[in-house]
Amino acid sequence: MEKAKVRFVQTALARMGRDPGPANGILEPRTLAALDGYPGLNPTWPAHRKVVGVIQDIARQQGIDSGKLDGYWGPQTEYAWDCLVEMEETGQPPRPWRPEELPRMEDEPWPVQRPQSELENFFGSPGEHLVQVELPYPHLLAWNTDRVIHEFTCHEKVRDSLVRVLSRVREYYGLEGINALGLDLWGGCYNRRKMRGGSRWSLHAWGIAVDYDPERNPLKWGRDRAVFARPEYLKWWEFWEAEGWVSLGRSRNFDWMHVQAARI
Repeated sequence: MEKAKVRFVQTALARMGRDPGPANGILEPRTLAALDGYPGLNPTWPAHRKVVGVIQDIARQQGIDSGKLDGYWGPQTEYAWDCLVEMEETGQPPRPWRPEELPRMEDEPWPVQRPQSELENFFGSPGEHLVQVELPYPHLLAWNTDRVIHEFTCHEKVRDSLVRVLSRVREYYGLEGINALGLDLWGGCYNRRKMRGGSRWSLHAWGIAVDYDPERNPLKWGRDRAVFARPEYLKWWEFWEAEGWVSLGRSRNFDWMHVQAARI
């Protein structure tokens, strides 16, 4: 557990009058005692998971969508943490990260991302026409790798394309290669929510975007840091792009975890 996160929680607990001891980033007995009994946390959780749970709860109190209060550090919690840090540093609400206007590409089979009426004309309203896609190889939930995923929810119009992409991934890399490269670390698909920091619906709300390996490819990392920008992932991206899926990392050099069935 990073000291910055522990210090943040210690400071927050002190403001609540829970006496966590000094904000030194160390999970000392006084901090552990202050975490015990925090509303909404499971008392059986280990200390690091309780720290994450407090961060999730504080974000929710600030009106930031941190996802389910479960103590796991997934991409939604990562986003909430970035917002909290920005608010603490600037005293201002977080600004939208995604650009508001992106050039259109004409050679992809999926509809354009903006205006969202184009998505609705093609896919329907967010949350409609959802199906389960059976995966050609097992996935692991990125923030809880003990959980194996054999299927997930997506839009019916992208299911067959997903199967073709992932079948080619399995054929080319093999199960050992997939595991070594983190191509089985699943960060989510369908999630009926708005865009991070914005008012438009996320493409996840239609089940037409998928995230992979979010811990090593977070939202704001560019090709200098994101592992999906490395040469060994070239075939991974070629398989997606052959089906018309768009990588925000490859096309805009941010959010390398994310691939979508919509033109930008």
